[in-house]
Amino acid sequence: MYLSFTSYNGIRLSPPRFIGLENWQRLVSDSAVGQSVVVTLTLVVLAVATQVPLGLLTGVWAAGPQRGRAVVVALYFIPLLMSTAAVSVVWGSLLDPNFGLPSALPWLFGDGNVLGGKTSALVAIAFIYLWGASPLYTLIFQGAARAVPAVLYQAAELDGAGRVRQFFSITVPQLRNTIITCTILIVVGTFTAFDIILILTRGGPSGGTAILPYLMYEQGFVSYDLGYGSAIALVLVVLATIVSAVMVRVTKYDEMSSTQEGL
Repeated sequence: MYLSFTSYNGIRLSPPRFIGLENWQRLVSDSAVGQSVVVTLTLVVLAVATQVPLGLLTGVWAAGPQRGRAVVVALYFIPLLMSTAAVSVVWGSLLDPNFGLPSALPWLFGDGNVLGGKTSALVAIAFIYLWGASPLYTLIFQGAARAVPAVLYQAAELDGAGRVRQFFSITVPQLRNTIITCTILIVVGTFTAFDIILILTRGGPSGGTAILPYLMYEQGFVSYDLGYGSAIALVLVVLATIVSAVMVRVTKYDEMSSTQEGL
């Protein structure tokens, strides 16, 4: 926090110089920060809206008795074994407008420059995070789905409930706590996302993918303005705290209790 009130370039021979509220005045008038807040919140919404449903559906399916399930699940978990740097390089090649998927499927990718447009680049980043992170949440939901008492489904079948009705009337309510937990993990993970954006887009085009962690890195460690970077970091902390507090309030996360006897 102290650094946000100083001018400091990170060189030990030149200690931080106190400048009062200059960094904060600059931050308030900096349009890049406002844009970055919007981009960050948009990416959070996209991440939650895609990773939770996909993880839930695939996790419930993976918990079932289908034949060949183990092989499919093993292949599905491959992204978890890859580093984010490798994932970024792979998807950078796949999205290359000259030699990647856009050139092979022009009817799907339009002009082919997926990472060249603000909206398409942000959607692509959200999809890559979905591809890389959803297996983890699939694993979590799979374990939770297997803990749902089978007698509930047996009773529902006797009442004539189909699979869809069982899913929404039994599975989803039973996995409510898991859904909330995964949502919080996704929000926290998105607020700290950085590496894929650094490698693929470097915040571009025109700041279209410059979320707050990347903007903080750019100001603090590329421009060597650690004072201003610290101010942006504090904005990130405050924003994440507000979002987390709202989620805890809305979902009543603090009132959750274990369904196991004695806990």
